[in-house]
Amino acid sequence: MTTAEARTPVDVAVGVLIERSPTGQEGRFLLTSRPAGKVYAGHWEFPGGKLEADESVEQALRRELLEELGIEIGPVHPWRIEVVDYPHALVRLHFCKVYDWRGEFQMLERQAMAWQQLPVEVVPVLPGTIPVLQWFAAERGFAGPTHRT
Repeated sequence: MTTAEARTPVDVAVGVLIERSPTGQEGRFLLTSRPAGKVYAGHWEFPGGKLEADESVEQALRRELLEELGIEIGPVHPWRIEVVDYPHALVRLHFCKVYDWRGEFQMLERQAMAWQQLPVEVVPVLPGTIPVLQWFAAERGFAGPTHRT
């Protein structure tokens, strides 16, 4: 049995907030930095957090984005699930696209935020974020590196 098989995955709801153009095309997406004191502090990721007991992905995402960013989100569009084996935890990331939100963005955990397009300019990018950038590249017909290393 491998180390990953021996550990139970931690479920995490992840919000992929995307601006839409007037024509409905997907535009820039929001990345936030991991705050000081957390594992991978300073790395850039899509915002979200762990599911609490008896909480759905959507409920967790709504709670986390209110707690972290001070916004209330509209409809949640489940997109993809990716399992990432970090040294500190095995995580099951539930990526959801979000196009509508209300409120002013507030960095309530003293993190930073940046609206990005491909290729992403902020560094370093959290390993669990890289598959999402690759999915965006495939969907958007983007060729070349998705981020700086």
